[in-house]
Amino acid sequence: MAKGHVMVLPMPCQGHVVPLMELSHRLVEHGFEVTFVNTDVDHALVLAALPNGGEALRGIHLASIPDGLADDEDRKDLNKLVDAYPRHMPAYLEALVGEMEAAGRPRVKWLVADFNMGWSFEVAKRLGIRVASFWPASAACLAIILKIPQLIQDGVLNDKGWPERQETLQLAPGMPPLHTSLLPWNNAGDPDGQHIIFQLVCRNNKFSDHAEMTVCNSFHDAEAGAFKLFPNILAIGPLFADKEFQRSVGNFLPEDTSCLKWLDARPDSSVVYVAFGSMAIFDPRQFQELAEGLELTGRPFLWVVRPDFTAGLSKEWLEEFKKRVAGIGMIVSWCSQQQVLAHRAVACFVSHCGWNSTMEAVRNGVPVLCWPYFCEQFLDRSYVTDVWRTGLAVCPGEDGVVTKEEVRCKVESVIGDADFRKRASWLKDNAWRCISDGGSSHENFTRFVDLLSE
Repeated sequence: MAKGHVMVLPMPCQGHVVPLMELSHRLVEHGFEVTFVNTDVDHALVLAALPNGGEALRGIHLASIPDGLADDEDRKDLNKLVDAYPRHMPAYLEALVGEMEAAGRPRVKWLVADFNMGWSFEVAKRLGIRVASFWPASAACLAIILKIPQLIQDGVLNDKGWPERQETLQLAPGMPPLHTSLLPWNNAGDPDGQHIIFQLVCRNNKFSDHAEMTVCNSFHDAEAGAFKLFPNILAIGPLFADKEFQRSVGNFLPEDTSCLKWLDARPDSSVVYVAFGSMAIFDPRQFQELAEGLELTGRPFLWVVRPDFTAGLSKEWLEEFKKRVAGIGMIVSWCSQQQVLAHRAVACFVSHCGWNSTMEAVRNGVPVLCWPYFCEQFLDRSYVTDVWRTGLAVCPGEDGVVTKEEVRCKVESVIGDADFRKRASWLKDNAWRCISDGGSSHENFTRFVDLLSE
């Protein structure tokens, strides 16, 4: 008999769906009935990308509700997204709960929701459903968000979230330093819409009082400073669905598995893996500089190029490039990143530094070349380069473009420095110790399961 019915609600973005899907698999393992709620658009993408039908879901029920945007609106525009869903989704979520009960499903006992979907906490409370909050990024990022009132009081920020002073922040010893120009809510798209992001963040801080527990996809040894500052944030990571990579993590694009056989044919620690997540966009010039930089390294590379990664690129140029690097480089539209990073052939990871990617690199002891795109990724870069010292960052030129020479130079520096791999290996060992029996993440996860079992 199931311990209880848990509804899981991510923010409608790939980087938020994955860790909550991983958490859902863990909850199913512990005897809970789980309903995973995506938006209609994301639900359709997940279903289309599922390997072997629904077999990889292993007992997770998928449901969906509208996000409030028109079919043709840009869902990579975060300002648009976060403006729409608090206005439209509460009524749809409430209706879904009623529909499930009417269909004979067990009553929803708990909502485990993304901290960024704070509006749902109020819906749950109104329906008599208990709430636990999940934070999908670094604990340091949440710490900065929770410190917003203090930062305003200290004159670091104005009441609209913009910095009053150009300086480097470090909230506590051991936490990543971050310049005030790179705060997560001020680097999420069109500056004219940043007030929408900031308002959402501030509202979520208030909604978080409804949650009985807040857990995050991190581990103590990676962020000791942040967890000391906010001991009520419980680390339960690094999360992963299963060691065999057989369970779906809710990808929006089908995985190209041919790259795994390609990796099998490469020597140990020889391949440069390049991936920029689900949101980053490169203009044609930056795309070409990156491509030619990878070519200049002379090393085998595996590069994930989503269909929407760049627009306006010359097809003739791309075909010519593919011919030149045939046999050395492989380009795929999407892959099982967790399997790739766990592969013995991978030497380094050129990454946008999303938190999932960062944790996956940490869990596998892979050094990183950081190339952040937006939001909290600059903070994650600071962890890699300043705190853990497991990699380097690219430096754009005065025109904002990272040149091919910079790509070649930094890739060589990351791969050529044995200390990066040594420190990455040390961090990997600590991660596995935290999630093993008796480790801090394991103990925190047990506390979380016990709470949901009440």
